[in-house]
Amino acid sequence: MDRSASYMARHVAKNIVAAGLAEKCEVQIAYSIGKAEPVSLMIDTSRTSKIPPDQIAKIIREKFDLRPRAIITYLDLLKPIYKKAACYGHFGRHEPEFKWESTHRAEELRKAGGL
Repeated sequence: MDRSASYMARHVAKNIVAAGLAEKCEVQIAYSIGKAEPVSLMIDTSRTSKIPPDQIAKIIREKFDLRPRAIITYLDLLKPIYKKAACYGHFGRHEPEFKWESTHRAEELRKAGGL
């Protein structure tokens, strides 16, 4: 769960910034064994957000399914991409296999945030 949740947290953070909801964003997702829904979702924007971070977290919970199976499906993590990811890191790559780098949800978040 650690790797897939990290990918999803990055994806969410990138879309928050791309939407203009904040200039910086760190997303923390916490899970408990036996529960599919996260037990915590925290958004830290280093005071750069246009709307309160709690409101951003509410939007994220509404727009993204953060359950483990949903993340695996959404980011297509069952494809054999990990050999490619083993070199040069998992983040900051622009190959199509690295779906967590996409900001295709930014407009949806911008509208949800009222911007």
